[in-house]
Amino acid sequence: MTEVSRQVIADISYPTFLNRSGKGTPILFLHGSGPGATGWSNWQYALSALGDSFECLAPDLVGFGQSMHPDPPPIGISSWMRMWIRQVVDVLDRLGIEKAHLVGNSLGGGLALHLLVERPDRFDRVVLMGAVGVPLRLTRELDLIWGFYEEPSPQRMMQMIRWFTYEEEVNEERLREIAQVRYEAAMIPEVRRSYEAMFPAPRQRHLDEVVVADAALRRIRHPVLLIHGRDDPIVPLETSLYLMSHLGGDVQLHIFGRCSHWVQIEYRERFHRLVSDFLGEGQWRG
Repeated sequence: MTEVSRQVIADISYPTFLNRSGKGTPILFLHGSGPGATGWSNWQYALSALGDSFECLAPDLVGFGQSMHPDPPPIGISSWMRMWIRQVVDVLDRLGIEKAHLVGNSLGGGLALHLLVERPDRFDRVVLMGAVGVPLRLTRELDLIWGFYEEPSPQRMMQMIRWFTYEEEVNEERLREIAQVRYEAAMIPEVRRSYEAMFPAPRQRHLDEVVVADAALRRIRHPVLLIHGRDDPIVPLETSLYLMSHLGGDVQLHIFGRCSHWVQIEYRERFHRLVSDFLGEGQWRG
């Protein structure tokens, strides 16, 4: 397994905490939006496994983890999305990376879609996992995740973390570890301040604001691999089916049965092989 290094990129618009591993063609990993989420919490296994073949970059998005927390923070997801787009491009510029592969999970998948629309020249192949960014009715689970701070507690964090995996009893010990780490991270004052500003109620509007228009989806010509858990209660499979029928380029869809929202954790070895084959030279058959 490849060693992971950590650094703070301070001399850009939004100072960014970055997890980094490996050498070779760069992959930029974008994490999801759960309370306490970071680049490390979403991508710790991928950073080690895929670092054998690629240069893996997993930043904390602005407002998450150890990256910058604006004070006062903007209210609502649209303003945050503008910051994240600039942050990602600035990180690539600062590292001297002209083009990278892109992997986005959940809200990170929605950010990936916006990056492909606005800066298509900076990205090559793309993996989207349980991505938002298409028309979607807010699920009860996602509403409670985004509303975590209305009643924050370790017990509620554990309840939410269980939703992210299908085989709860198999992963119980590991889920408890994740829930403890995520709760501690979520209760850092600046993390809480940022998160509450991102997702104030009513929360359906935040999903609506990140939707990429159908006409823009058709203009995305990058090769795309869609990955989704069949049993995802947070961002349902229908979102990937929508992307499958609306993206304009070569696109594949891989569905994992008996799997919820965290394919990269529940089926991490198969996920790593799938992503490595897709992103590796000569593997795309489209």
